Amino acid sequence: MTTVSSEAAARAVIEVKDKIELNEVEKQIFDRLVNTLRHFNLNTELRVAGGWVRDKLLGKECYDIDIAIDNMLGSEFVDKVREYLLSTGEEAHGVGVIPRNPDQSKHLETARMRLLDLWIDFVNLRSEDYSENSRIPTMTFGTAKEDAYRRDLTINSLFYNINTGSVEDLTGRGIEDLKSGKIVTPLPPKETFLDDPLRVLRAIRFGARFGFVLEEELTKAAACDDVKNALKAKISKERIGTEIDLMISGNQPVKAMTYIADLTLFWVVFNLHPKVEPTVSEECQGLCVAYLDAAWNLIHLIGGSSFTGEQRRLCLYAALFLPFRNTIYKDEKGKKVPVVNYIFRDSLKQKASDPETVIKIHRSLEKFLTLIPSLTSNDDTQPAEVDMGMELFDVPITSKLRVATGFLLREVKEFWRVGLLISTMLYPSDMDSTQDFLEKKFELDRRKDLFKAAEDAIVNLGLEKVWDLKPLVNGKDIMTVLQLKSGGPVVKEWQQKLSAWQFAHPAGTVEECLDWMKETHLKRAKME
Repeated sequence: MTTVSSEAAARAVIEVKDKIELNEVEKQIFDRLVNTLRHFNLNTELRVAGGWVRDKLLGKECYDIDIAIDNMLGSEFVDKVREYLLSTGEEAHGVGVIPRNPDQSKHLETARMRLLDLWIDFVNLRSEDYSENSRIPTMTFGTAKEDAYRRDLTINSLFYNINTGSVEDLTGRGIEDLKSGKIVTPLPPKETFLDDPLRVLRAIRFGARFGFVLEEELTKAAACDDVKNALKAKISKERIGTEIDLMISGNQPVKAMTYIADLTLFWVVFNLHPKVEPTVSEECQGLCVAYLDAAWNLIHLIGGSSFTGEQRRLCLYAALFLPFRNTIYKDEKGKKVPVVNYIFRDSLKQKASDPETVIKIHRSLEKFLTLIPSLTSNDDTQPAEVDMGMELFDVPITSKLRVATGFLLREVKEFWRVGLLISTMLYPSDMDSTQDFLEKKFELDRRKDLFKAAEDAIVNLGLEKVWDLKPLVNGKDIMTVLQLKSGGPVVKEWQQKLSAWQFAHPAGTVEECLDWMKETHLKRAKME
């Protein structure tokens, strides 16, 4: 897959503008900065650095403006800007300093201020020197050229000189690489990656995002053992997790994960617990990427508007980790824990709700697979027994589908469409389609039709937001009917039964529900 996309990108010529055209807000911001120089008679050069320059040359708007200053700290210059603005009767907003925080890859103090509703960052130009066992460099003031060469990629090393209104390509190849769609490091890639191994993941992310080719020497360096070991040893899990999340949330997650697999970085990034059951083979990474590929294409085929950004993001994670859905490890107390939990919490250090939701989605799949035949049937076929964690007794046969689906949707809530989409990739469950996925035989149209039919059935059953349904009978009422003095397992059991009754009787009233409960309770008491 990488080779094909690389060849396609290599043939393409990227349209790059000859000069940067400022919008009105940018003109007004830069005018204030230049006027500050004049007001204090400063012999200072101001340059916009990095992504803003790249995006403007590609004809894209960018609101992330970083100013590099050649002869003073950012905080010193921001004080001058504030003083100048006050002299003109304009108030400076949001002035502050973000201190160095090397543990979070913040190697330099950054000053910030808000100008015309845009946040602007100010830093000094710098040169860097890395020690062997740290990704935290020693910083000194540097020239613009030194600053350009210390950056991660040539396409991110371009400057826009505010004083002269011109683009500066101080590595001599930033614009050329932008035009030819190449991901290249300003210095030799192995040296660049060993200095700061996080740059490997940034190179992959930008390559995927722009559809650019990773230079051959760069791919060799990225895949070498020295760089992989440095990535493990020198980069915090949080920083790795942030880069991966930007890839998954970006416009080309499949291409990004394909690069990670092809460069043999998959198990470095998605590190598993050392003792998992059952054992996971190294080749499993191919299936992970294949499921991601299928899910990404299905989302677009179904229509992206069916999913929020967060649903799409966690759908892609659920697909990527689908081969691990039945893989567990034992924690220090001997408790069995899904390995997906370990990947999110330990390998990527992401928020606790991410593994909780993805695991919930994975656990819903078997139930969805059981319900799909009934949901997509043209007759009144009721589902085979679904393990809902309780016996669906006293539920009319004609209502079993609504009750079973209601309980399932109440478990996964607003992620039910994600669970349904992923389950279509495993349907029918009695056929092993692993090889088909590895060969990219996704049968997307069939799976889309299956999804749409099941989705329509769920909506027609009136279950779309069933988790918001308020119970007709509360715990206090249950205790009164059962003549209990305190709650407990019995009350919880009856809450489940009453939910089932409510799902089976969507038009039922409180009185009808209580009558049914009393009658059922009496029957049970007589039988006992």
